[in-house]
Amino acid sequence: MTQSKTEATVVVGADILARAEVTAGRPQPLGATLDDTGVNFSLFAERASQVELLLFDTFDALAPTRVIQLDKEQHRSYHFWHCHVSGLKSGQVYAYRVGGHPDPKGVGTRFNERKVLLDPYSRANVNTLWDRSRAVGPEDNCAYSMRSMVVDLERYDWEDDRPLRTPLADTVIYEMHVSGMTSSPTSGVAHPGTFAGVIEKIPYLKELGVTAVELLPVFDFDEREVLRTGPNGEPLRNYWGYDPFSFFAPHSAYCVDACGCKHISEFRDMVKALHQAGIEVILDVVFNHTSEGNEHGPTISFRGQANEVYYHLWPQDRRHYMDFTGCGNAINANHPAVAKFIIECLEYWVTEMHVDGFRFDLASELSRGAEGYEMDTPPLLWAIELSGILSETKIIAEPWDGGGLYQVGRFPGRRWAQWNGPFRDDVRRFVRGDGGLVGTLATRIGGSRDLFGRTGELPTNSINFLTCHDGFTLNDLVSYNGKHNDANGEGNADGSHENYSWNCGFEGPSDADDVERLRVRQIKNFAAILMLSRGVPMILAGDEFRNTQFGNNNAYCQDNEISWLNWDQAAKESEVREFFRGMIALRKEHPAVRRPRFFDGRTNERNMPEVTWHGVKLEQPGWEDTNARVLSFTLAGFDGDPDLHVILNMYHLGLDFELPHVADRQWHRLVDTAQGSGADLLPTDRAELVPDYQFHAHGRSVVVLAALPENGGSTR
Repeated sequence: MTQSKTEATVVVGADILARAEVTAGRPQPLGATLDDTGVNFSLFAERASQVELLLFDTFDALAPTRVIQLDKEQHRSYHFWHCHVSGLKSGQVYAYRVGGHPDPKGVGTRFNERKVLLDPYSRANVNTLWDRSRAVGPEDNCAYSMRSMVVDLERYDWEDDRPLRTPLADTVIYEMHVSGMTSSPTSGVAHPGTFAGVIEKIPYLKELGVTAVELLPVFDFDEREVLRTGPNGEPLRNYWGYDPFSFFAPHSAYCVDACGCKHISEFRDMVKALHQAGIEVILDVVFNHTSEGNEHGPTISFRGQANEVYYHLWPQDRRHYMDFTGCGNAINANHPAVAKFIIECLEYWVTEMHVDGFRFDLASELSRGAEGYEMDTPPLLWAIELSGILSETKIIAEPWDGGGLYQVGRFPGRRWAQWNGPFRDDVRRFVRGDGGLVGTLATRIGGSRDLFGRTGELPTNSINFLTCHDGFTLNDLVSYNGKHNDANGEGNADGSHENYSWNCGFEGPSDADDVERLRVRQIKNFAAILMLSRGVPMILAGDEFRNTQFGNNNAYCQDNEISWLNWDQAAKESEVREFFRGMIALRKEHPAVRRPRFFDGRTNERNMPEVTWHGVKLEQPGWEDTNARVLSFTLAGFDGDPDLHVILNMYHLGLDFELPHVADRQWHRLVDTAQGSGADLLPTDRAELVPDYQFHAHGRSVVVLAALPENGGSTR
């Protein structure tokens, strides 16, 4: 989406701007801070020799109404340039020009006083005039530049909104793209592709039962950037948003009023409404690189203000950028000034925007020192972990980066939850029918002790997922053996080559009933294993109703039907949707599957071990069997909770599984993925009695049994 052109609004007239008194101001806080008499501006530009503050009387003025030349004797304090301008109000449009001496000593500065620069601390931006190509090269780009806006943060009624602080062990995450959630005409919302559109889908999210949404990047990014032309001749643009240029500002194109200084209130409205429904908000944040790219990229803000501070530069040639992200540059996150910027940004989103947590994209890059090497105790990551303001927020790492640093299970710190890539891969392989994985699978179901137990962490440090924005959807995982990314214009060379997928006998959409039934069963198998595993489950938006990307496993540039959720599909695939809803409810009902600790041999009040592993025969799991495709296990209920027995049969034929005897209780079937709609998942009060101590599990199915009193009813 791009911003719609609206009629320019004059916030402060040109005559007032011309007469406004300029005083020294103060260096802290950075950014544009509104007070009773005007606005204080402060900018970090340590090596600059000149700074100009540009004030515009409308957001789309081709030239500034007033240019304030900051005097280094009056308006500079060490690293910071600052001034106070009287009479300015919320909505004032502004920007900077920054100049400096040439770089004869090879420090790495890239000043260009002809480029108009955004304020890195800006709370809102407008881009109606933006032309990315004009930000490259030496010429003046004022008439084609983005601008920042002064925002009043005080005038908003939060209605006593408070952080929800849902324990990680009780959390179910729903990863979603703000625009893709409602951009399709099938969404039926009044404001598709916006924060307001998300609000209209809250009843659906609440009914599904998720406890948190994890939003793909909402920091301002350049959605106009054309990456290449697709095979159909249409321009391909940055859709996912993993290329920010402004970290304090909500993405303009996700706002209904993209030019009216309402960015903050529209985002806050969404957060408040989600909180009222009991749903937390986690932001996917990208602090590992920026949209400015490498030495051939545009000058937007950081490069023109303190290039040598914000980015990793090659020591032998500081005109070129280290790239640990695959995006042209890498942020020098552990420099004190950059760490300050990131911490203040995170604390701002918590205190002023009420978000509940963050997922850090390519987070391993944030553990690198100035020369790019991994640090044992990275100051930034420990500052995030130890911040008092962030102490109640969820912090989640994608524990790898594009430079080969892989830190799953050894990410610096202890609070950090981490995306568990091995969980994804091992469960995918098991469900598609690979043999010899039962021992590994048991470890994943138990919270991945091999990864997190060594360093004193817990199962709740593991974010368990099977799909995410990056890769196949769950429907495509069971519908395609290979990726089909031709629409991306890269000759199908992009995206992961190994997906551990299986198409159930036919590549792509199929009209064959047996293929479709098997695909539905496999999707249910995945959902059941995910919800029965210790750790924090995350599902990809649309997986619960078989949303497809038509085999594209890297749809980062597809702002169209490939990526948008098809809500007609949600109505069509009610069986799968209801199964997801039921499995989320089952997880909430049974603490045995979500306890925040590893299995440790304890027994319940009936002297029953917390977990016992089996195969088709009791206590014979077949750990060493390289052909084994089955696993079953019994979970003891504590404090009156029912015991559970889980059967995982990924063999292609049905098998008879022995069931353990449980004193004064009988096994009842809650889940059987081989059954059709309405019979595949039963509530406890309608659970089906298993008459003896053997259960026939169909091929490629998951079964969950609950031990209930012989006369039925609750165990409590």
